Amino acid sequence: MRFKGLDLNLLVAFDALTTKRSVTEAARSIKLSQPAMSSALRRLRAYFGDELFTMRGRELIPTPRAEALAPAVRDALLHIQFSILSWDMFNPALSQRRFRIILSDFMTHVFFEKVVERVAREAPAVGFELLSPDDDPDELLRRGEIDFLILPELFMSNVYPQATLFDETLVCVGCPTNEQLSQQLSFERYMSMGHVAAKFGSALAPSIEESLLLRHAIEKRIEIVAPAFSLIPPLLSGTHRIATIPLRLARHFAKTMPLRIVELPLPVPAFTMAVQWPALHDRDQASIWMREILLQEAASIAAPNKTVGTP
Repeated sequence: MRFKGLDLNLLVAFDALTTKRSVTEAARSIKLSQPAMSSALRRLRAYFGDELFTMRGRELIPTPRAEALAPAVRDALLHIQFSILSWDMFNPALSQRRFRIILSDFMTHVFFEKVVERVAREAPAVGFELLSPDDDPDELLRRGEIDFLILPELFMSNVYPQATLFDETLVCVGCPTNEQLSQQLSFERYMSMGHVAAKFGSALAPSIEESLLLRHAIEKRIEIVAPAFSLIPPLLSGTHRIATIPLRLARHFAKTMPLRIVELPLPVPAFTMAVQWPALHDRDQASIWMREILLQEAASIAAPNKTVGTP
């Protein structure tokens, strides 16, 4: 199909080139041969009167013209996909849909394992691609490159639709042999002790509690930085270091390894975990089905007992 002289199939090729930054990878992603993709690139350059991409080593670098075109082309393709094609009825039992979801290892352990078990029963061919928290999840949502983002609500933008999952609280954890945790932990002692902290993405985004401290120009003594919450408990073993993690996760690990759990000596309120999705997925039958499962499984999780202590 042509629109004002442009073969609209070329827009699909342009979007693939913009995303993959490689002729070979772009061709593979939309099931074209490499010569066909090279031909599409030549036609795009001729139509727009611009190189669109230049080579830097093996990577395609968009020109300013291509960068300006990319968001509009992507939005147009997404509107076609989700406004026209997504009206097809979704049958979970027969679907082979693969959901791409950004979430932390904390949510994987205490929540998403239950989702996976349920989906395996109801839709055995449905799959998941779980991604670590990204530096710019809003851009992935805008481009429709992920199906869901699961994060604390306070880290989410108001641009995309979202729904509440459940509330969570933070606690302090350490090795059971850590004598400084045998009595109530004061703020002064908490700040003076060495910490193990999880930080995410290449920008090393801080946790909720660390963000609160930094807001008040207070920095705790972080001695070890880990890329995931699940790496923290083993790093505390046999040391006098402490860490701040969600209560449900602390109890999850305390079932299988020695771990002392004490109250956090900070005025950090409970925070809300939420799920967010691209606006254009609102009418996607598969997305609607998955959202219902996420909300139902979240509702089945009991509120955390505020009384802490090693089980």
